[in-house]
Amino acid sequence: MKKLIFLLLLISCSPLIQIKYAAINNQKIPVELAETQEQQMKGLMFRENLTGGMLFIYNEENQRSFWMKNTLIPLDMIFIDKNYKITTIHHALPCKEDPCKIYASPKAKYVLEVNVNFTIKNSINVGDRFWFTES
Repeated sequence: MKKLIFLLLLISCSPLIQIKYAAINNQKIPVELAETQEQQMKGLMFRENLTGGMLFIYNEENQRSFWMKNTLIPLDMIFIDKNYKITTIHHALPCKEDPCKIYASPKAKYVLEVNVNFTIKNSINVGDRFWFTES
């Protein structure tokens, strides 16, 4: 536990460490980062496949809402709070016509999008812990 806390502090304080993977239940996932507002707005729109996941990182924990407009692949959306605990999981399908369904969580600082049913196949549930790693 001390190593995990140290690693999280190191990641949040050091510009030299680059997040390359997310991990849940010892399942390591290569991630692309969506840190800027532009990257977050585009997300996985118009992509035909996803290897690993896309990690959305926000400055503050807040209510988060996503939709699947112009997203071509079905996804699992994993909402994570500031304490790195999964708060909500949605199995989201591409939006074929307006209005698109909204997928929300009452609080999240991070959102990890992975291929649909990834959470089921890997027994990932609300309450599980999430962390970052560079290797």
